[in-house]
Amino acid sequence: MSQPEKATGLSSWKTMGRIGWRMMFFDKAKLIGTIFGVMFAVLLSNQQLGIFLGLINKNTMFAEHSRADLWIVAAGATNLDANSLLSNAELMAARATEGVAVAEPLIYSNAAVLVPGGGTEPVTLIGTRAPFFLGGPWNYVKGDDTALLAPDAMVFDVLVRDDLGGLDVGDTREVNGQQVKVTALTWGLQGFAPAFAFAEYNHALRLTKRERAQDRFEYVLIKVAPGHDIDDVKAAVAVRTPGARVLTRDEFVASIARVLVTESQIGVSFGTSTFFGLLIGFVIVALSMFSAVIDNLREFGTLKAIGATTWDLTKLLAVQSVTYAVIGWFVGTWVVTRVAGGIRSPGLSMIVPPWLMASSFVVMLGVCLTASLLALLRIRKVEPGMVFR
Repeated sequence: MSQPEKATGLSSWKTMGRIGWRMMFFDKAKLIGTIFGVMFAVLLSNQQLGIFLGLINKNTMFAEHSRADLWIVAAGATNLDANSLLSNAELMAARATEGVAVAEPLIYSNAAVLVPGGGTEPVTLIGTRAPFFLGGPWNYVKGDDTALLAPDAMVFDVLVRDDLGGLDVGDTREVNGQQVKVTALTWGLQGFAPAFAFAEYNHALRLTKRERAQDRFEYVLIKVAPGHDIDDVKAAVAVRTPGARVLTRDEFVASIARVLVTESQIGVSFGTSTFFGLLIGFVIVALSMFSAVIDNLREFGTLKAIGATTWDLTKLLAVQSVTYAVIGWFVGTWVVTRVAGGIRSPGLSMIVPPWLMASSFVVMLGVCLTASLLALLRIRKVEPGMVFR
């Protein structure tokens, strides 16, 4: 008995689906308008979330691209803006811990570059120690790590090239009142703070005027020795440095992202934009489907008169909703991927990973099915006898 019932149910879905598609494609203007609403919601929500993910990536990139397995940060520090400095005590304790292959201090400070035409431009100065350069640089467009080994060398990002008077490799500039030579260039290394500029650690000490306070720095970066578990080494370092926090690279990246999402207006702003994009899509789909029901009341009445139940008409609306979601999502995703691919600016990035596209499909499917409920409420009130009036 169960097999025939199952076949009958599938046949009913096919029948109501075909009727629903014919009704959809008969009114092409309404069809295009509804698909445009879904496409707009997909485009706006994915664009906003893609830009937001790009901003998160730009603010976590420094920790994520570091060559360190562990970070020692000041107690209470949740992002790269350290509120207090570490000392040689934490550095020496890390170096004395079993399983630590390399432990190096890192300077993370502000600096001012004198522009040839007058004025100054800010940069975020990174002091990273040779020969391991655990704190970068990376993403070179000119040069490599050896560029920092030259006397008075600094590596700048192409983001500040024009601001610093057409900066290029071989040029000299004045940083914090001292002459430096540009020996390499990177691409796109900037978060919310000014673009990163790199110097070898001892050179950075001079630029930040810390020669007399060489035992003070923002971070300690640790490379774990082969054959040792990172979590075990982390726990051992934490015991030796009770006044600081020890984080794995992934934990520090997650901490920075969490602060950006929950403690800044960026998350609220992009979240609001995404919500309104989905709301607009919901309203357009709901009104379009409701309008289509009103325009076809006699047809729905006829279907009821020949035996269609409210559940059968629910299937019809569900098929229409899924069709709107699939077509609108496909078109919207195609557009947003083209937009993301067209952005090649080092100052702006848009990340649209596969999981975001898949999530947007599930969300839009839910939006369209929910919007169909408004039309369903009207269909339930349709009387079969109206076709005979």
